[in-house]
Amino acid sequence: MRDAGNQVIETERLLLRPFEEKDAEDMLRNWAGDPDIQNEYGEPVCTDITQVSELLRMYTDPESPKSRYRWAIIAKDSGENIGQIAFCKVWEDCSTAEIEYCIGKSFWGHGYAGEALSAVIRCTFSSTEFTRLEAYHRAANGKSGRVLEKSQMHITDTVQRFVREGKVSEGEVCYCIEKNEYNN
Repeated sequence: MRDAGNQVIETERLLLRPFEEKDAEDMLRNWAGDPDIQNEYGEPVCTDITQVSELLRMYTDPESPKSRYRWAIIAKDSGENIGQIAFCKVWEDCSTAEIEYCIGKSFWGHGYAGEALSAVIRCTFSSTEFTRLEAYHRAANGKSGRVLEKSQMHITDTVQRFVREGKVSEGEVCYCIEKNEYNN
C-alpha cells in the first residue's frame, strides 16, 4: 500500500513530525505523566523520564508498529511537544485506519487537537491509499467528542475495531470519513 508513513505535516500553528529523543521532557511534563490524559487515552502513565524514554524507543524504532503513522504534535510558537496523534489501528485489507490523539491539559481549548486531526486527514487522503478514517470516543469524554464533532468526520454506527472484535460499541461514539466525502 502506498503511504506517507510519518512524513512531516505542517499547519499554521503546529508541526506534526516523527518523535525524537528530545521530546522526552515535554512528553512527561505535558501529557505522558498525566493520569487523566493517559487513562483516557488508554496508555500507561509514565512517572519518570526513564519510562518516557522506553515509550520513545517504541515510537522511534522503525521496526516497531508503534512508530508507524505516529506524530508528535509540536507547537510552533514554543517548539514544545504538546501531544500526539496516531493511527492506533490499520487495516490494509480494507484501506482503513483508526485515529487517536491526545493533547496536554494546559493546551486544551485552543483548537490544537482539531488542527492536528484536520491535517492528518488531509495528508492521509492526499498521500496514501487509505480510503476511510475512523475514530471513537467514550461518551463520557466530551472534550474528545467536541474535537470529532468539529471535524469533517461524521457519526457512524460502528468502526472496524468493534466489527473485527465482534463487539457492539457500548458507551462509545463512533466517527468516520471516507476519502470520497473529504472536502479539502
